[in-house]
Amino acid sequence: MDGRLKIGISACFFHPDGERKAAPSKTLLWIEQSTAHWVMSQGALPVMVPSFAGETFRGEVRVEDYASWLDGLVMHGGADVWPGTYGEQPLKPEWHGDRVRDEYEIALVKAFSAAGKPVFGICRGVQLLNVAHGGTLFQDITTQKPGARVHRDAAAYDLNFHEVDILPGTRLAQLLQPGRHRINSVHHQGIKDLAPGFQVEAVSPDDGVVEAIRHTGGPWIAGVQWHPEFHRPELGVVDDTPLLRDFLEAARAARNIR
Repeated sequence: MDGRLKIGISACFFHPDGERKAAPSKTLLWIEQSTAHWVMSQGALPVMVPSFAGETFRGEVRVEDYASWLDGLVMHGGADVWPGTYGEQPLKPEWHGDRVRDEYEIALVKAFSAAGKPVFGICRGVQLLNVAHGGTLFQDITTQKPGARVHRDAAAYDLNFHEVDILPGTRLAQLLQPGRHRINSVHHQGIKDLAPGFQVEAVSPDDGVVEAIRHTGGPWIAGVQWHPEFHRPELGVVDDTPLLRDFLEAARAARNIR
């Protein structure tokens, strides 16, 4: 058991918020079962990382303690990123995002990267990684990128699919083969200005929307706009297993260095 990798998963927040029509009186933290099961599929142990702020916080445990103890971090999907995180105002009230979660996840990214641990982002996770390193987002692809395809269909949800071009010469091309692949699409926001130090690894062929990025130097940081944890072979989508294995190999290498 001690040999298994321990992978942190960032939490989704359901918390008191004056801008939300329905909000609890206490903060709830949770992760999606599919994300935990995706990590477990290769024998790693998923661990939800709690928040380190709020009126109930007490004690001396800090984010750096989790970054030291765990072997890597997965940033998973969920609420929009607050536009203020990248210097903008929400274009619509419903796009105000989750500032509390943004601050928590940016602290996680910084702590795990400083500890030399790999970070992998899924959907919101890849958007947050871009923003955390100085990039910006389209608050709504349909509104801000005329002619873009439908990247989020509320009725179809994870059964909304489209093609993606994996760019040659990238690490992602080594893992999944360059060329065109089928992926799911469950997002209305997306990367606008790429963060310094990052490389685009995949794009939507119809409209050029960024679908995958990777840090080009220093800490191991990468992410995809689609949901690999939702992919099932019978749906004709790309097999994302090499993505997970690559991340876990980086986590193993970081552990061995320690």
